[in-house]
Amino acid sequence: MHKQEVTIYDVAREAKVSMATVSRVVNGNNNVRKETRERVEAVIKKLHYQPNAVAQGLASKKTTTVGLIVPDLTNLYFAELSKGIDDIALLYKYNIIISSIENRLMKEDQVIQSLLNKQVDGVIYMSNRLPDEAAEAFNRTNTPVVLAGTKDSRENFPSVTIDYKKADTEALNLLYNDDKRKLAIVVGDDEAVVNSENRIPAYKQFIADHDDLDQEYIYTDVRDYSDGYNLYTKLQKDGIDGVIVTRDSVAVGILNSAMDAGKSVPNDLEIVTASATQIASVVRPALTTIKQPLYDMGAVAMRMLTKLMNNEEVDDTHIVLPYELVKKQSTLNQ
Repeated sequence: MHKQEVTIYDVAREAKVSMATVSRVVNGNNNVRKETRERVEAVIKKLHYQPNAVAQGLASKKTTTVGLIVPDLTNLYFAELSKGIDDIALLYKYNIIISSIENRLMKEDQVIQSLLNKQVDGVIYMSNRLPDEAAEAFNRTNTPVVLAGTKDSRENFPSVTIDYKKADTEALNLLYNDDKRKLAIVVGDDEAVVNSENRIPAYKQFIADHDDLDQEYIYTDVRDYSDGYNLYTKLQKDGIDGVIVTRDSVAVGILNSAMDAGKSVPNDLEIVTASATQIASVVRPALTTIKQPLYDMGAVAMRMLTKLMNNEEVDDTHIVLPYELVKKQSTLNQ
C-alpha cells in the first residue's frame, strides 16, 4: 500500500478500532486505553500513516498553520524577517502559508480573507502599511494577528518594531556633525505608517530644530534600484550632501549613480540606509546602516503569536527592540 493512499479508515480497520479512536490517538487525547493506544500507534507506524493537518484541524479546531503576509517576496528586508519567523514556527511545530500582496489582481483585504479561509491559527503581517480595509478584514475574525517590522497607527494590533524616530534622528545627527547641511530623506512609500508617523516627522523635526539647515527635501515613491539610480540626478541638482534612504536597494542605486557621475561617497554625498540587509555590506563603499534586528523581530513576533494562539498571557503587545547605527564607508565618521 502506497504511503499517500493510507487513510484514517485503513488504520482503524487494521487496528480493529473506530476512526474516532484513531483520531483521539493522533490528537493526543488521553481518553484511550494504553493497550489500544499502543495497538493503534503500531499500525500507524506499520502503514506509514501521515495524518492530514486540515482534517486534524476540523477535529481540534486548530490547523497548526500560520499565515504570513508579505508585500514582496524578493525584498531582502522581508526575507530576513521571515527567517526568524520560520525558525520559531519550526520549534513550536507550526507550518507556514505565505501570501504575497504584490502585483495581485485581488485587493489586499481579499488576499487576507483568502488566507483566513484556509483556517490558519494566526497571521503575521509584514506589509509596509495596514490599509483600513485590511484592518477591517482582521477585525472581522477572531484569528490572532501580529505585525512584524511595521506598525498600526491605531495600535489595535500587536507589533514588533524598533524606535524609528530615534534611529533616524541619530542618523541625521551623524550627517549633521559631518558638516552636511542639505539633508534629505528618501522613502519608498510616504503612506506607510512607519514613514508617515515616524521617519518623516522625525526628519521634519530635525530640520526645524537646526536653523543652519536648508529646507526640507523629502523624496517619495522611490522603490527599487533603478528608481534610486535615476534619483541621483535630482539629488545632485538640489545640492544634497547627506541622505537617509529607507530601502537598501534604492541606496545602492543612489551610490552607484553618484560614483558613475564621478562623485565621491562619502566626501560629496553621505548615505545612510535604514534596512541593513546583506546588500548594504557587500557593496563598496559599504553603506552606513540603521541596523534593525530583523531575525529577532521575526522570531519575537512569531513567539508572541504562539502565545496569543494558545490564549497565554502576553506581558507587552507592542515590543520595541534595540537597533544599532553601524558606521561604514558611506559616511565620513566611521
